[in-house]
Amino acid sequence: MTITTRWLSASEQHCWRSFLNACQSLFGEIDAQLLRDSGLPHGYYEILVHLSEAPGRALRMTQLAEASTFSKSRLSHAVARLEERGLVVRQICQTDRRGQIARLTDEGFAVLAEAAPGHVGQVYRSLIGALTPEQLDQLAEISTAIIAASGSSRRPACADQDFADQPDGGSALKESSCTGPDTVPNLAKDHSDLDRN
Repeated sequence: MTITTRWLSASEQHCWRSFLNACQSLFGEIDAQLLRDSGLPHGYYEILVHLSEAPGRALRMTQLAEASTFSKSRLSHAVARLEERGLVVRQICQTDRRGQIARLTDEGFAVLAEAAPGHVGQVYRSLIGALTPEQLDQLAEISTAIIAASGSSRRPACADQDFADQPDGGSALKESSCTGPDTVPNLAKDHSDLDRN
């Protein structure tokens, strides 16, 4: 069976390379800022964001893998690193002893709250502020089309489950509604938590 390669035209090649360079430049700047100011690689920051926006600041490891850009094995390594720093704890799921839950600690939330302003500022400088409102709308549409073409199975981090604290300090799952995570944590709604902790 003969397979004919559909080569890129000159304009398509230019578009692809421009997009690739833009992505590398953007995420290089985002990662460098987080590492410099907070000691967090962007992937670790992403994990903390997903946990901060989940009910009870906790997710099954499988849910966290589905919501993040990490493979399951890389996620396990990343969470272990965050656990060493006291930013995350892992617990056995009370309803499924084979499953694990990752929970954001108070210290982890405080680190995230401190890192967020610098990160948001870098996102604005590197992306949002560089584009017009019309271009931002176009970028959102283009991103949606790329995700659809990739067949990505990523879904909102909280899936369809919630976590309720139990008297014994464990966690049990209960049904809840689900809202998807934003790029950065909505720390404004959590200022009361920061005041208490």
